[in-house]
Amino acid sequence: MSSTSSPAEKHEGFTAEERAAMKEHAREQKKTAARRGSSRAEKEAAAEQDVLAKIAEMPDEDRVLAERIHEIVKAAAPGLSPKLWYGMPAYARDGKVVCHFQSAEKFGSRYATLGFSDQAALDDGAMWPTAYALKKLTAADEDVIGALVKRAVG
Repeated sequence: MSSTSSPAEKHEGFTAEERAAMKEHAREQKKTAARRGSSRAEKEAAAEQDVLAKIAEMPDEDRVLAERIHEIVKAAAPGLSPKLWYGMPAYARDGKVVCHFQSAEKFGSRYATLGFSDQAALDDGAMWPTAYALKKLTAADEDVIGALVKRAVG
């Protein structure tokens, strides 16, 4: 029996986008290590500036979404610290990512994503969503996201 799939469909290993994300994560770790002598406030301020710079680099549609998500998360959960996570804006508690924004451009997707890690207290029975597709945000969507973030941090 012969296969009809092309060599591209038999790809094994990481995609170029995944490799780029891993390299970006390594750069983030080096930046974090370089800040070890700084105060906690200085580290958090620098990490937030990194997040804002990353957001500013995004294509317009993703940038607008990421800016709003950043504002919503900061308002809903001021105890979360912005940081870069695999090149994406993320929000952490005690260094552990609770939620993150992934631009559509990051992996060539048709929509951006707001994702929650296992650190988020969103458990609802035996199954619940951990990521949400974003194309645009209405006031109602922003209210839902704010409530999700508040619930995620407990």
